[in-house]
Amino acid sequence: MSDDVAVVMIALAWSGGVALVGLVAAWLVRSASLRWQSVTIALTAVLAVVAGVIGTARAMFLSAHDFAVVLWVCLVAGLVAATVALVLGSATARWSRSLAHDARRLGDDGHVESRGAGPAEFRDVSTELTLTSRKLAESRERERRLEESRRELVSWVSHDLRTPLAGMRAMTEALEDGLVDDPARYLSLIRRDVERMVRLVDDLFELSRIHAGVLPLNVEAVALADVVSEAIAGADREARAGRVRLGGQVDPGLVLQADPGGLSRVVTNLVDNAVRHTPADGAVEILGRANSGGIELIVSDGCGGLSGEDLRRVFDVGWQGSSARTPDRDDPHQLGQAGLGLAIVKGIVEAHGGQVTVANHDPGCRFVVLLPDDGGVA
Repeated sequence: MSDDVAVVMIALAWSGGVALVGLVAAWLVRSASLRWQSVTIALTAVLAVVAGVIGTARAMFLSAHDFAVVLWVCLVAGLVAATVALVLGSATARWSRSLAHDARRLGDDGHVESRGAGPAEFRDVSTELTLTSRKLAESRERERRLEESRRELVSWVSHDLRTPLAGMRAMTEALEDGLVDDPARYLSLIRRDVERMVRLVDDLFELSRIHAGVLPLNVEAVALADVVSEAIAGADREARAGRVRLGGQVDPGLVLQADPGGLSRVVTNLVDNAVRHTPADGAVEILGRANSGGIELIVSDGCGGLSGEDLRRVFDVGWQGSSARTPDRDDPHQLGQAGLGLAIVKGIVEAHGGQVTVANHDPGCRFVVLLPDDGGVA
């Protein structure tokens, strides 16, 4: 066996023995602080080198003085390595405790801001905690708004049902007591109130299907011009009564894959909403055109604009833009309006894979519906 091979075998034996001891020590301190794990790793590495040096030095029959010098050098190097490992381990433990503190704060109040300290991996974890904190805050805000809208919906629907029910009770009692001179008129009013309540219940049922994700869609080719024409014809009487100019324009040949009933409901709700909130001598315009992302439907009204809070909540369930809840019994479009129309619009549009937005546009608001023209139903 050559001297080089002998030296390698001796170093491997001594260093390997120390490495095995180091692995056992690392396993024993696996649950301890990162500080002691770092020290264990550093000492194992240094002692493995020292053991190899000592083993080969003894085999080379160095003088006692030279052997002592080698030992002192190895000892100093080991102390320096252990000190550095202890410092780095302490810093790592401190960064780890900082992450643990942030995680506790995330569990307690859900608010964490990244400090950007420590190794890249720790910074990544801290950044993810911050992003998670913000997502949780947004989720809580959405939950708060949803719960608020649900409470408002229950209150408003109860009111919208109670008002016509009270009127029908009074009219039926008057009919039973023979206190009316025109029974046919009372029966007509009762029938009208019943129809309004039926529409309200139908809206609630459709909204429940939207929220449950079970809204049925029978997709087929639909000409947008026909849907807009029907919506304008349906709202024409109310527009004339309120002296609101109602007009529309659709690019020729616009056809999209959609559910005819759902698309008609979207356009009708938007047009009715625009006419209802546009003052006398105002105008409602409907525009349909091709867009790079699909087909765009724009409904502009003259409502005077909305506040920032109203713009944020306009598609919430139960939103009506006004705290006034006393409907006019002579207005055929007020009773039964529980703030469901725009929420239904949003649900149907999203079920078709599209999106609907609203913004202030002088002299009122502009609702923009963007639908895919390739039948991209969600």
